Amino acid sequence: MNGFDWEAAGDVLPLVLQGFKVTLLATVLGTLVAAVLGLAVAMAGRAPSRFVTVPVRVVMEFVRSTPLLVQLVGAAALFNTVEPLVIGIAVLGVHYAAYTSEVYRAGIDGVPKGQWEACRALSLPPRRAWQAVILPQAVRNVLPALGNYAISMFKETPFLAVIMVQEMVFEARKYGAEHFAYTEAFTLAGLVFLVASYPTSLLMRKLEKRLGH
Repeated sequence: MNGFDWEAAGDVLPLVLQGFKVTLLATVLGTLVAAVLGLAVAMAGRAPSRFVTVPVRVVMEFVRSTPLLVQLVGAAALFNTVEPLVIGIAVLGVHYAAYTSEVYRAGIDGVPKGQWEACRALSLPPRRAWQAVILPQAVRNVLPALGNYAISMFKETPFLAVIMVQEMVFEARKYGAEHFAYTEAFTLAGLVFLVASYPTSLLMRKLEKRLGH
């Protein structure tokens, strides 16, 4: 068995970095979708009408109960005329929105009761109370958790390869198959994942400690 081929590693590195751009794009846009949609779902879950809360709850339970891989393949089959990357971003966003909605819900429930009472005492309109008082506090409290979900999404982007999105692991696997250099290709892809995600996780930990004081 031959050792690590540094020449092959040098050849595959540009391809891995090219795939990293796609991975990063999918993560950033998927996180934005999850953050916005998750907040919308959390707000919808507090609606007074069961005609709103029940369908939202059923859909979110379905999303949480099915694997991401199955959702990707199903969405690609249903929307086969749509660009795979767009499908991947949408599915990642919806999948993680099911979890961020619970994070937002916990953040909203964690707002001190006195803040709600103060809004009522000042006769603030509901929309103003949410925008100026409740949501700023709730979102601030859940930022570390949202960041951790973004890191999790980043590490799950290799699933996008099943619908032919040319992200980092897709490029590594393709090069490995063509040049029989899987070790070098996947090692570099793993190192890029590590270099990108580990500092971010440390930052989230630091943010969590800071907000906890």
